[in-house]
Amino acid sequence: MDLINVQLANCMEWVPTLSRASGPLYRQISDAIERDVANGALRRGQQMPTHRALAVALGIDLTTVTRAYSDARHRGLLDARVGQGTFVSESTKRAMLDVPDSVRIDLSMNVPPQPVEAALDARIERGLASIHKRYGLSSFLNYQEPGGSEPDRLVVAAWLKRRLPDVPTGRIVIYPGSQSAIFNILLAHLKPGDTLLTEALTFPGVKAAAESLGIRLVGVPVDEQGVVPAALAKALDATKSKAVYLTPTMHNPTTATMGKARRREVAEVLRRSNAFLIEDDAYGALDPMQQLLAALIPEKTFLTISLSKCLAPALRVSFLVTPDALSALNLRSKLRATSQMVAPLMNALVIEWLRSGEAEQIITAIRTEAAGRQQLAARVLKGHAFAAHPKGHHLWLPLPARWNRADFVVELSRQSLAVVGSEAFAVDQPRSPHAVRLCLGAARNRAELGSALELLFKTLGREAAHVV
Repeated sequence: MDLINVQLANCMEWVPTLSRASGPLYRQISDAIERDVANGALRRGQQMPTHRALAVALGIDLTTVTRAYSDARHRGLLDARVGQGTFVSESTKRAMLDVPDSVRIDLSMNVPPQPVEAALDARIERGLASIHKRYGLSSFLNYQEPGGSEPDRLVVAAWLKRRLPDVPTGRIVIYPGSQSAIFNILLAHLKPGDTLLTEALTFPGVKAAAESLGIRLVGVPVDEQGVVPAALAKALDATKSKAVYLTPTMHNPTTATMGKARRREVAEVLRRSNAFLIEDDAYGALDPMQQLLAALIPEKTFLTISLSKCLAPALRVSFLVTPDALSALNLRSKLRATSQMVAPLMNALVIEWLRSGEAEQIITAIRTEAAGRQQLAARVLKGHAFAAHPKGHHLWLPLPARWNRADFVVELSRQSLAVVGSEAFAVDQPRSPHAVRLCLGAARNRAELGSALELLFKTLGREAAHVV
């Protein structure tokens, strides 16, 4: 009797509030765990009540609690520790199917983490239920208007208002990912043989798009704040380029972020030129206080805003803000010709999250987890110089002189750890630095990330084993 009383006392730290909704009781308990993790009622690493204690507290069968805990573990919400009990997970676990068989830990894919606080499963279910109640689901199996409907673009404009006030919906195009938007902009405004200026190290997707379209890429020197204004002006004058592609916030791969003065200088260089700008705001939602170049030179800027790094990459929904309504019409036409439209149900889910405020809650959770992972990386890699943004998903690690990038990447791969060498980003291959990009979001939890970083730290300190 005393043992049961002790268990009940421990259990009272958390007892789920179960809804009256239909559905099996075990799933209601599992859903309550996800909900309370998201709202802070359950903390990371917190010990859960024992199966028996929770069953007594709720007045239900023990097997129901056991099944609920098992379901919550399958969803990445709980961890079972032999001899210790059940605990709230440190981070939602990704399925092992996400990485190749040869990779044990993947630091190559620049994706956001999935913290338990994001409660993605529950938010997907709520979002789809809301859509089903309002519209039904079968209507989203038909063709939709390329570039998004007027009501959807009104929601997007409202979400953008804090960073880009008073954008007319006629300048907004909803795209199936920023890669598609960038490709269509280049397709619409450049022809084979034209030059596109970008940072000397740039997004591989831009390299692939330029190569496919026969566009010549020219890299512009950068420093710790991104592209150097004087170098950009010189390159514009020398090449007579009509287009510039830049990532001003959390540049991929170097993490460089332009300060306010640098942004004004770059905007002035572009204002005086005949070139338009493609501003890639892939990471801006993680640091929303940064000013957009599109706010300084809206008449010259195609702004792509990706949700891949702040919500989830597989949504394949991004927003394009064009310099004028005519450009938007042109790009809707290009979208129709290349991929028709965004997947309607995915778009509906994103719009629902933006409208309800769920998107901001997910972004906040991901931003917080990203900051925690950056702090972990700073502790483990202490003593090695690297560049990082405190809220970003990746860091840029110059290699010591004893390592070249190819040998280092191969050596890590032998240890089942994947990273990306600088050659993937270099516009001018022979001059690319000996450095690697490390992505912190793909690791399934912080413990896995810590193990990967410790392995990498040890490898950095060894002499290179050159590959023949």
